[in-house]
Amino acid sequence: MDNNYRLPTGKEILFILIAFMITMFVVVIYLELPIQLALLLIWFIIIPVGLKIGHSYNQLQAGLCKGIYEGMEAILVMISIGALIGTWIASGIVPSIIYAGLHIINPTFFLVTAFIICMVTSLATGTSFGSAGTAGIAMIGVGTSFGLPLALVAGAVISGCYVGDKMSPLSDTTVMTASLSKVDLFDHIKSMSFVSIPSIIITLILFGIINLTIKSKDGSLAQAEKAMGQLNDQFNISWWMVIPLIVVIVLLALKIPSVPVILFGSLLGVIWAVWFQGIPFVESIKILYRGNDISSGVPFIDNLLNRGGITFMLETVLLVIIALGIGGLMEAIGVTQKISDMFSKWASDPGRLTVTTLLAGIFGNVFGGAAYVSLLTATKMTEKNYDKLKIKRTVLSRNTEAGGTVTTPMVPWSDGGVFMATTLGVSTIHYVPFLWYPIVVIIISIIYGFKGIFMWKSDEYYNEENMETENGLANKDKNKNIVSS
Repeated sequence: MDNNYRLPTGKEILFILIAFMITMFVVVIYLELPIQLALLLIWFIIIPVGLKIGHSYNQLQAGLCKGIYEGMEAILVMISIGALIGTWIASGIVPSIIYAGLHIINPTFFLVTAFIICMVTSLATGTSFGSAGTAGIAMIGVGTSFGLPLALVAGAVISGCYVGDKMSPLSDTTVMTASLSKVDLFDHIKSMSFVSIPSIIITLILFGIINLTIKSKDGSLAQAEKAMGQLNDQFNISWWMVIPLIVVIVLLALKIPSVPVILFGSLLGVIWAVWFQGIPFVESIKILYRGNDISSGVPFIDNLLNRGGITFMLETVLLVIIALGIGGLMEAIGVTQKISDMFSKWASDPGRLTVTTLLAGIFGNVFGGAAYVSLLTATKMTEKNYDKLKIKRTVLSRNTEAGGTVTTPMVPWSDGGVFMATTLGVSTIHYVPFLWYPIVVIIISIIYGFKGIFMWKSDEYYNEENMETENGLANKDKNKNIVSS
């Protein structure tokens, strides 16, 4: 095999990064073309650099395919989740959860309830975009009627939406991060909970305090009540709807593999759709593939609930495949190794390692313009440093989401920043100061890193420690025998 190649120089890496950012900006922002096309074009920026530094095309293609192969588990889970979302909407499971969220609106603590409603919606659906485009828009309307600053309401909405984007097992970013970090999906979520739960509590307190200090008009709950009425008209809302959710959570807690559990949850959704919503069995099975499709005549209901199904995930699957290919190419030509080496010289302890992971995620959002890219940069650029310091990969996955997923809406030209600003009618620069959940997540992650809190050591660390202990005891016994003899 021809190994007559070298690592890229700093100038060559800088060229790739600048070309990356320009391509994303021109294709996605200026031409308003799909991000998949931008990422595909980036393949043809990286490949010539790889050929220039001595790689053959076959080597580059092998690296590209290797990157995609390493993310195949995420793709399988995404396909399964597509089926789950479709049947859980049609069966009334997701609508019942959203209905419960809308039911808790309280004018006195509107920002708190807006945050909770968007959080519940995003956890139930696994999408920050879908939650912002439906429950988020409703909260903007209600907040306007209360006379609250729209930037503040948008901050509460987006903060709530990104709880689910970061934590929900139905979220593609959650699944992708677990796969890239090579950890179990629910071990990843469990690790994130140590940061997310205190972050949620602090965020609720902050929005509660600001709610008490701002004078608002009496306003009207008409929009929320209208939405609840629409959900009630379209679906049989009942507490029975939480049973499939509980079953899936219990099975996953028992460490049963996620793909069969999620598909079993989809089957329960089919049964619930037939039993509680009166949908014919064959039609319910079709929803597994094509997703839910209703024409209620009510934009709120149609926008929120016409989603799911395997076909619904195909664009996302394509995006992930292309993004994984970029990661594979960057690794094959040595870009990630070079940057990782730079990081490793500075990231000599858990605190610094946490900071480098967060910066690598932000780097991906700034230069790549998408959460998927940030997840790639954060994992690929820092994973070896976690192994070097013998820190568990679940800490890597947790920090990756803190630097990648939740910082996406903070970048004005990223897909998250553009979507949130356009959908909610509030510019990024105005709502960023009120994105308290993402900000608190970052702060807590850094504190954990430097204080060594929940920075678990890997099994390799404990195996080496046990070997050292055993060797020490053996030497002690040996010396004791020598003395006694």
